[in-house]
Amino acid sequence: MKIIMLGAPGAGKGTQAKMIAEKYSIPHVSTGDIFRANIKNGTELGMEAKRYMDEGQLVPDELTVKILLDRVAQDDCKNGYVLDGFPRTIPQAQVLDEALTKLGESVDYAIDVNVPDENIVKRMGGRRACVTCGATYHIEHVPPKKEGVCDKCGSELILRDDDKPETVKKRLSVYHAQTQPLIEYYTNKGILKTVDGTVDMMDVFASIVEILG
Repeated sequence: MKIIMLGAPGAGKGTQAKMIAEKYSIPHVSTGDIFRANIKNGTELGMEAKRYMDEGQLVPDELTVKILLDRVAQDDCKNGYVLDGFPRTIPQAQVLDEALTKLGESVDYAIDVNVPDENIVKRMGGRRACVTCGATYHIEHVPPKKEGVCDKCGSELILRDDDKPETVKKRLSVYHAQTQPLIEYYTNKGILKTVDGTVDMMDVFASIVEILG
C-alpha cells in the first residue's frame, strides 16, 4: 500500500501519516527526514543534495526522487509506505510516477486532508512553543497549566515566526500555487481521496481507515 499525503501546511497530514504508518506497519517516509539522514551519513546522494542546500538552492526533482527511491527500496518498505512532504509539484509527481512505473509499481492512494485556509491560520496562530525545551502547546486544544509558561521546564512560551498569521498566509499562497494542482492530477488518475481535516484528529483518522480498509 503506497500512500501520498496531501494537505496545506498545518492541516495535520504529518500526524495522520504517523498514525497510518503505525496501524498498517508501514514506514512513514518524510522527505525532510531522508535528506537529514543522507547528509548525516555522508552518502553520495546526501552530499549532492547538501551542495544545493548550502548554496541556498532547491534540490532538483530528479535528485529528490533518487533519494526517495533509495529509501523506499529498503526492506521495511516492501509492504508499502506513507509519503509525507513529497511530491509538492506536478513535475515531482510525474518524475515519481515514471520512476515507480519502471519498477512495475504505482501509488495506490493520494489522501487530501482538507482544511479551509481560515481554520489553518487560526489553528497555527494558537500554537505556542517553549523557548528552552521545544515542547509545543495550543492555547485552545492543548493549553499549558499556566498561561505563557511551559509545564515541563517552566520557561517562556512563544508564538513562533512560522506560526504568525502573515507567515502562514504566505505559506498557504505557495501551497495553493504549487501543491494544490496535485489534487486535480491525482483525481484524474482516479486515486485521490479527500477527508475533512476540520474534525477531531481521531475522526479524521477513522475516515482514512475507512478508505484504506
